[in-house]
Amino acid sequence: MTSRLPKLIAFDLDYTLWDFWIDTHVYPPLKRDPTSGKVIDNQRKPQTIDFYRDVPQILHRLQSAGVMIAACSRTDAPPLAREALNLILVPPRAGDNDNDNDNTSAKPIPAIKFFDQLEIYPSSKIRHFKKLHEKTGIDYDEMLFFDDEWRNQEVEELGVTFTLVPNGLNDRILEKGLRDWRKRRPAQVDDDAV
Repeated sequence: MTSRLPKLIAFDLDYTLWDFWIDTHVYPPLKRDPTSGKVIDNQRKPQTIDFYRDVPQILHRLQSAGVMIAACSRTDAPPLAREALNLILVPPRAGDNDNDNDNTSAKPIPAIKFFDQLEIYPSSKIRHFKKLHEKTGIDYDEMLFFDDEWRNQEVEELGVTFTLVPNGLNDRILEKGLRDWRKRRPAQVDDDAV
């Protein structure tokens, strides 16, 4: 039996999915190198724009489980954040080519395609989650939020489960968040269940 998952998992961007502040450390325009596929900014010594190591497989895992994925960022550079999500390519899920008989490989996917909802604008996370609730109809207690800033724990006032991400999202932090969410929401048994 698979453990229950939240209906919606939201992620902050800066220092949660990637290791910079998009509105401070990154200089537009961004571009993707056609050979390597790496995204870089416009500095004299260009910065690579990419996710933390575990993030691509986490996105694949959540998407394949049917979890709605959201980005919630209070950045002062929303267009640049969206541009980065459009340009970052997420490699195919590990094992996707195992049964591929015609030797064509699965192609990388723009990161933005993994996100069902984007709340990227300067504001409180409370406002971001109220918008998510309004747009999706998902109850707050069916939402889990990962962020590197403790102050954003304020979303728990709404019923959202908050998980602090001290050094970038990884599998261990994801599992901790899921455990915490499940503790707050014990499995419900239907009256008809045997």
